[in-house]
Amino acid sequence: MKLSEIKQILPTLENVEFQLENGTFVPEHFHVTEVGMINKNFIDCGGVIRSEKVVNFQLWNADDFEHRLKPNKLLNIIKLSEDKLGIEDFDIEVEYQSDTIGKYDLEFNRKTFILKNKTTACLAQDACGIPSEKEKKNLIELGVNQNSSCTPGGGCC
Repeated sequence: MKLSEIKQILPTLENVEFQLENGTFVPEHFHVTEVGMINKNFIDCGGVIRSEKVVNFQLWNADDFEHRLKPNKLLNIIKLSEDKLGIEDFDIEVEYQSDTIGKYDLEFNRKTFILKNKTTACLAQDACGIPSEKEKKNLIELGVNQNSSCTPGGGCC
C-alpha cells in the first residue's frame, strides 16, 4: 500500500486497527511512534548497486491502556511528516514488535489494516548459480517414444 492510499482510507474510518496475517490484532492502545522515509542503498550478491525507498510506520504497545489513535490524528502525523521530512508517495513498511522487530507490508480489507509478512529473497539469482524454476509440463503433453514404449505381452513390465 502506498502512502497516498492510506491517506484516502483514513478519513473513512472510525478507528485505526492493525491485524497480523495470523488473525492477531495489534492491541488497540498502540502508538505510531515513528513515521519516516527509509532510503536503503546496497549491493546485491551479484554486484548490482540497488536503491529502495519506503515510508516507515513504527507501531508500539504502551502501558497506557486508555490510548486510542484516531484516524484523523494519524492523518495529521502523516501530513506533518510529509511537510517536515519531504516524505514522498512510496510503499509503506510497518515495523511492529512481537518476539523481535518485524517488518511488514500493509494492505487494507475494508475495515482493518493487515500487516503482511515480508520475506527475504536473492535479487541476483542468476549470478549466484540458483537455478531458475523448471518449466512444468503435463505428462500427456510429452508424447510417447514409440521405440521405447511397452506393449501388452512385450515383456517390459
